[in-house]
Amino acid sequence: MNADKRRSAFIRVNPRLILYFLQVMATNVAFPVSKLIASFFYLVFFPVILFVLAGDWRWIEGWLFSIIFLLMCFSTLLYLYFYDPALLKERFGSPIQPNQKSWDKVLLSIFFVDFLVWFAIMPLDAKRFGWSPVFPFWLRATGTVLLVVSIALIFEALRENTFAAPVVKMQKERGQKVISTGLYGVVRHPMYAGAVLLFVAGPLLLGSVFGLIMGLVLIVTIAVRSIGEEAMLKQELEGYSDYMKRVQWRMIPFLF
Repeated sequence: MNADKRRSAFIRVNPRLILYFLQVMATNVAFPVSKLIASFFYLVFFPVILFVLAGDWRWIEGWLFSIIFLLMCFSTLLYLYFYDPALLKERFGSPIQPNQKSWDKVLLSIFFVDFLVWFAIMPLDAKRFGWSPVFPFWLRATGTVLLVVSIALIFEALRENTFAAPVVKMQKERGQKVISTGLYGVVRHPMYAGAVLLFVAGPLLLGSVFGLIMGLVLIVTIAVRSIGEEAMLKQELEGYSDYMKRVQWRMIPFLF
């Protein structure tokens, strides 16, 4: 197909695509567009906090981290809004829910505190106070690559699994079933695998030893959570025990 024909085809298809998106935005009861826009503004505060704590708005690594972070969040929000609003509603649910496992309420609260410490310690360490030595370029470049990979893993896990709720609970009202396609055919918790990379990649890119230490704390927390989550799924979700036999690894192939 030559350039003129491709352009003509785009012009013919594009209005229909735009009309489809407008119809979705007008009829999306599960997640109204006003909440979507508010979410965008809310997410922008994270990079702002990063730079305020760093005390330097010219921090190149901080800008790189922020751009990748926002692209991940915005693209994921938009995808779920148009293609899986039910999951998006779940992801924005309360971190404490009535049908959530009691042990998860405690573990998730600890995780949120650890995450805030991890996010805050990196700019304080790497830029404002300089507690850590300057990381070599190759190490920061490795962190950048791993950050992009982690984002891809998290996005793909959400795209593949409409039951990826933020809390440990059974979703009988949504007809929860075992998901074994895509990355779920490689590891049983690909979103956790992406999070593992994220908690290592961020400190490597920004140059924070203390961020790496807190990242390890977060990794241990989600590893413990995955064990408890799987105990629930084995007991309450039909077919999960067979799935565990087919897919051997939880988060990291050949390791865990």
